[in-house]
Amino acid sequence: MTTHAKNVSAPRLWLVLARAYGSMVNYIESSMTQGMGVSDFAVLEVLLHKGPMTISAIGEKVLLASASMTSAIDRLEKRELVRRRSCSSDRRIRYVDLTSEGKEFIEEVYAQHEKDLEKVMSGLPEQERRVLYEGLKKIGFAAQAAAAMERRETELKQDASA
Repeated sequence: MTTHAKNVSAPRLWLVLARAYGSMVNYIESSMTQGMGVSDFAVLEVLLHKGPMTISAIGEKVLLASASMTSAIDRLEKRELVRRRSCSSDRRIRYVDLTSEGKEFIEEVYAQHEKDLEKVMSGLPEQERRVLYEGLKKIGFAAQAAAAMERRETELKQDASA
């Protein structure tokens, strides 16, 4: 279904974006096997592509809160897909890394994930993918800038009232 409206309001665009994201998450969750949810998959995927990381660094990459990250790591460790290890130079720092079984597992699951995403995106020609990609990046950067400005304004108001 194609919309021929000349102007798309920001609230309408937000609604379409949120619904599209929700539909994709539902599809990805339903296509995942081995009883793994999206958050566990995201942790394994970031470790596959970025290597060993601290729990907080993984959380920043996959946008999960600390408590959720700890739960995800615990689940994955119980399945022997990841392991925690101490840093040799600073014992306060703990890294999370894939086990050999975890690496093999996520490589297989990720290959299927790529195919699933290609299936969903197959209706978008390369030019439309590029436009969508650039537009979404701009939206993300604008939202980050707006949030930073709002934080600064809040801090200034708090300083003025102190």
